[in-house]
Amino acid sequence: MNKKYSLMLVDDHPMLRKGLAQLIDLEDNLEVIAEANNGDEAIRLAIQHQPDVILLDLNMQGLSGIETLSSLKRAKVTAKVIIFSVSDNESDVLQALKYGAAGYLLKDEEPESIIENINRAIAGDVVLSAPLTQILVRSILPGAKDANPLQQLTPREIDILKYLAKGKSNKAIGLQLTITEATVKVHVKNVLKKLGLKTRVEAAVWAVGNKL
Repeated sequence: MNKKYSLMLVDDHPMLRKGLAQLIDLEDNLEVIAEANNGDEAIRLAIQHQPDVILLDLNMQGLSGIETLSSLKRAKVTAKVIIFSVSDNESDVLQALKYGAAGYLLKDEEPESIIENINRAIAGDVVLSAPLTQILVRSILPGAKDANPLQQLTPREIDILKYLAKGKSNKAIGLQLTITEATVKVHVKNVLKKLGLKTRVEAAVWAVGNKL
């Protein structure tokens, strides 16, 4: 029997939560085990239930999504937290990723895409709604326009960068390139340093923007 992954929904709109719950519960490998109306309730229920994934609204009464995300991280909640919002504001997206979100999805995402991205996040990928990629490209490229930056990278590091652009996890990259996960981590660290970037998400967006 396939493993079931547990989800918690955090949104101050009950109708939206119910609709999401019905969508998710149609999947054999996913189940909603808790729903929260605000950030404080989300933190309490996350600690109690320890879900695998949390879909977290950005703009709620009381604690914001970012404040809730930060508190969840401090509480050592291990769930993959995906921000689920109507906002495509550049600063919101970058701040969510900075605080450790496993992804950022827009609420007008197609149902099939929501499910696909939840499963990708479970597998270790960073997930973004398609329109957000260009937002990140615009924010990152102005600070990463060094002449011929790819010349600084080894062929193996370029391979790593291409897989980062596809949103692959270190484990998945290692399997593709037949190297250990630890070796992948070293390569990723070197790629970030050489390109002057801070996170693997920035590297992925940089690669997409440079049509790698």
